Amino acid sequence: MADNRMRQEVREAIEAGEQALASLQAASRQLNGARNWGIADLLGGGFFTGLFKHQRIKDASEYIEEAKQDLQVFERELRDVTVLPSDMKIQVGNFLVFADFFFDGLVADYLVQSRINEARSQVAETIYRVETLLGNLRQYA
Repeated sequence: MADNRMRQEVREAIEAGEQALASLQAASRQLNGARNWGIADLLGGGFFTGLFKHQRIKDASEYIEEAKQDLQVFERELRDVTVLPSDMKIQVGNFLVFADFFFDGLVADYLVQSRINEARSQVAETIYRVETLLGNLRQYA
């Protein structure tokens, strides 16, 4: 009976992790688009280039907020999984702290590009960690 309960907890954690991963990947795609439009903007793009860049930033911001919520759910589900060693648990709050300040006070194109690249790096690292945890969870499912 306890074994069935643990498998259920693992499945719930996997579902939550997959949802978080989907949100992170969507944010990553939007950040990549923002980076590309940002490069074009730095090279002398006009009004529409800036418009497209800022739309991608806005979209990325929405996905990052969604990912933060999904990662919190994933973290809660992981607490229910006792078969994972403690060093395989995740403290997701550390991975997306940048989202709280990332979109505040963007003024210069260079600064925007720098923050886009920083966010891309942090999202990529979070994706890697979630994928690693999902791989470990699937061993117990």
